[in-house]
Amino acid sequence: SRTMLKKGGSMGARLPSRLAHGARRHYTPGYDCVKFEDVVRASHRIRGGVVRTQCELSHWLSKTTGCQLYLKHEQQQFTGSFKERGARNALLSLPHDERHRGVIAASAGNHALALSWHGPQLDIPVTVCMPVTAPMAKVDKCRAFGANVVLHGQHILEAREHTQRPEYDGMRYINGFDDPEIVAGAGTLGMEMLEQVPDAEVIVVPVGGAGLIAGVALAVKTLNPNVKVIGVEPTRCASFTAALEAGEPVPFVSSSTLADGLAVPQVGPHAFAVARHWVDEIVQVSERELAVAMLRLVENNKVIVEGGGAAGLAALLPGGPLDRDDIKDKVVVAPLCGGNIDTTMLGRVIERGLSADGRLLRLVSPVSDRPGGIAEWARVVADLGASVKDIFHERAWLYSSVDQVLIKAVLETSGHEHNEEVIRELRKKYPETYRVTGADNGIND
Repeated sequence: SRTMLKKGGSMGARLPSRLAHGARRHYTPGYDCVKFEDVVRASHRIRGGVVRTQCELSHWLSKTTGCQLYLKHEQQQFTGSFKERGARNALLSLPHDERHRGVIAASAGNHALALSWHGPQLDIPVTVCMPVTAPMAKVDKCRAFGANVVLHGQHILEAREHTQRPEYDGMRYINGFDDPEIVAGAGTLGMEMLEQVPDAEVIVVPVGGAGLIAGVALAVKTLNPNVKVIGVEPTRCASFTAALEAGEPVPFVSSSTLADGLAVPQVGPHAFAVARHWVDEIVQVSERELAVAMLRLVENNKVIVEGGGAAGLAALLPGGPLDRDDIKDKVVVAPLCGGNIDTTMLGRVIERGLSADGRLLRLVSPVSDRPGGIAEWARVVADLGASVKDIFHERAWLYSSVDQVLIKAVLETSGHEHNEEVIRELRKKYPETYRVTGADNGIND
């Protein structure tokens, strides 16, 4: 699905009638709450303190997507994400007395890492409140960087509430996606992309709390209004689309997603005000599309990114919402905005990507329970060029014949056409063979 935004900044989605007839709205800042001058100042402030990451043409992914695709490698930042841009700009923007008192933030990941890394460099005390469910690898890194880490709450909202306690009075709270200084810092990414790819025609940006796309769109549209800026968010946490439909940031009931860094249940008011003025379009991607995008980056570019970092590519791949004629042959830039993914999660994602790509086949096949029965089945599979990845056999739940055993297997194949061939040929000898599909593989929506 996609939501078009009208030129000039008005919303493309019609307001619900209950809001259109005068229901009370929360205050929303003007779109000029962050200006291009703020982005330029941020660019000068953070220069030398963050990495000017590479932006390279991807040969294989360009062929796959049908456009000239450049990838901006923000996972090359020291802490592994674009969040360093906004964090350093926010810290350097503090008055002297606020620097002395220090800053506090609630974050489960990249924002916490960015503040923890840059704060001590600037002699600014940093406290990060992280939910107890935060990955221990990120918690340990924040502590190693010199931050005061407080573990509290089961999720980020409970961690945020904890930062309001009296013991933290006087410390500046830095919102990881909505503070104007954060948005301006994110905008420096847009400036860099146009400097590195001056003939860019489309820029595709992942959307979570909307701080990144707000800053990028502001910078890009100011420098070149002809460049189209498109946001991509996961269908399981489409909080920006919900805000567009309501006309203001509203809570979105999200569910678990591979793009956990984009799983922000409500976009920020400043980021929303800026983004809806400058952004051209918002599209959504499924879990299947995210998994395949991460797999493509590993296989074709030897690049590891987190789910949110692959969202832009997910939209451009065949079958994605941006796999369409008006994008083909265009010069497209997609920032890979983060690379912080646990190795255990990476293994799961690769397997899900292989499944979504049709290179893992799960099937059930009744075979003879006599000696050599399973071996004969395995020979048929081998002759078809498939490899057995996992296999399990059971007798108790097969009621058709007592001299048969039920084989449950996962096969490694070369793709969808190969899968059809394997099933077709197996059924010639084992007629009751069937393929196992369904939502339980976690990548169908």
